[in-house]
Amino acid sequence: MTPLAAAAPVARVLLATALLGWLAACGVDGPPERPEPRPSAGITVTGTAQIGVTGGS
Repeated sequence: MTPLAAAAPVARVLLATALLGWLAACGVDGPPERPEPRPSAGITVTGTAQIGVTGGS
């Protein structure tokens, strides 16, 4: 038996185990949640503006 033929069953077992683990991890973080709504189209400006002299004695 060649080394490549001897490694084939081991590779199949590893591949099957990895596939099973990947499939088992689906949904581990819980049920899907709806994303937050996107802001409406257009321009939105928020914040404050101040004019004047501050500080001093």
